[in-house]
Amino acid sequence: MFIVYVITSETSGKIYIGQTIDIIKRLKQHNSKGDDHLSRFTKQNKGPWRLVYKEEYQTRKEALKREKQLKSFKGREFVKNIIKNIRP
Repeated sequence: MFIVYVITSETSGKIYIGQTIDIIKRLKQHNSKGDDHLSRFTKQNKGPWRLVYKEEYQTRKEALKREKQLKSFKGREFVKNIIKNIRP
């Protein structure tokens, strides 16, 4: 199973969209301070990062296609609406 996910920084409010096969491991990597921090974006835009949305796909090709859609203008609007509805 491939997962497309959205995380937000609790300090900066920035949004990151990605895909992975292990969401727990990937979220730990985004929040790490050491060498296993694999994303320059999430390292520069300090966390802590929290998962706010995910979708599952059978193939990496489908996940990559959806990740690209979510990173488009309309996709980002969709993500912002999701985040707006879950924040208190």
